[in-house]
Amino acid sequence: MASSIILTGLGLAAVGFAGKHVMRRMPAMTTKFNEAMKNLPKFDAESLANSKYYKGGFEPKMTKREASLILGVSPSASKTKVKDAHKKIMLLNHPDRGGSPYLAAKINEAKDFMDNAK
Repeated sequence: MASSIILTGLGLAAVGFAGKHVMRRMPAMTTKFNEAMKNLPKFDAESLANSKYYKGGFEPKMTKREASLILGVSPSASKTKVKDAHKKIMLLNHPDRGGSPYLAAKINEAKDFMDNAK
């Protein structure tokens, strides 16, 4: 019983000393934190606009441009390039392997559109 009271007292003393140390260091830590926040890279609309990824969602009706963007081929790609690109992207996005069924449907739609457009 007495040993638990002593241990509790020592624990409270340790917490008190740690709190005192943190409170004394707080102004310096706040200054360093603010300097670190100023040095972080900025993510504004301009840097995101220069990204290599396409911005925007799917169009209501599939176009040749959208189909070529989905498959990652040029709009004038041959049927073999379209077939190879479709196979490659479907291996990565197939619903049986954890991909989205919606994306798989859009990939298939893009392949069908590119095959029928020629």
